[in-house]
Amino acid sequence: MPPADSRPAATAPRPAAPLGRHTLLALSWAAPVLLVVVWEILAQSGWLSPQVLPAPSKVLRTAAKLARSGSLGVDLGISLLRAAAGFVIGGSVGFLLGVLVGFSRLAEALIDRSVQMIRAIPFLALLPLVIVWFGVGEAEKIFLVSLGVAFPIYINTTLGIRQVDPKLIELGRVQDLSTAQLIHRVILPGALPSILTGVRYALANAWLALVVAETIGAQSGIGFLAMDAREFLRTDVIVLTIVIYALIGVAADSIARLLERRLLAWHPNFARRAA
Repeated sequence: MPPADSRPAATAPRPAAPLGRHTLLALSWAAPVLLVVVWEILAQSGWLSPQVLPAPSKVLRTAAKLARSGSLGVDLGISLLRAAAGFVIGGSVGFLLGVLVGFSRLAEALIDRSVQMIRAIPFLALLPLVIVWFGVGEAEKIFLVSLGVAFPIYINTTLGIRQVDPKLIELGRVQDLSTAQLIHRVILPGALPSILTGVRYALANAWLALVVAETIGAQSGIGFLAMDAREFLRTDVIVLTIVIYALIGVAADSIARLLERRLLAWHPNFARRAA
């Protein structure tokens, strides 16, 4: 009888431990921080002209100076109010139209083509007509933001409703759910991931539309601050406004992600992401 093999049995390799949330957060900020450090080094060493791209430290000093004077807070607050008002109006309109078109083929025939035609028109092409309609006051800016917000929410709401699993709807009917219960408990929760994706796109579009609106005839806001700085060749202020837009965009996207984790805790994919 041959001797038994005395070699230890090979063990299967352990799967790599998943990275923690704090580690992933640190990694997500690694590239932006590295970019700022390289930018500061190049500016301090003279490779970047202050008139072309001032150092981050100079931009921070400018931000502190404007904050102490109070002008930065006022302009930032006005821009945030415009974006919030436009988001509420445009988001409500886009959601209601998306629900109508998602549930009704007749509504799709009546509404969808017109919406898609308007969506294809660039903001800058609409701007002269919007100024004729509303002037250069607050209504013009809020209208443009609403327009930019409505389309992503409309498209993703419609898509989300249409993509709900028919088996789930059939199961709800087997359980004798009424139409209202079916919509509330099956269809809208099933469409929610797509709707929240539309919200994230809409937040980005809101700032894009606001930048366009605040560059024409504005007397306040972050866009006005940038245009005023351009007249005096204040590149530090212009870069500051760009950084503010970027930071607000990151904050808005973080809020949207938080909503996803809270509202979609029942969804297996989002539950794993939140764990």
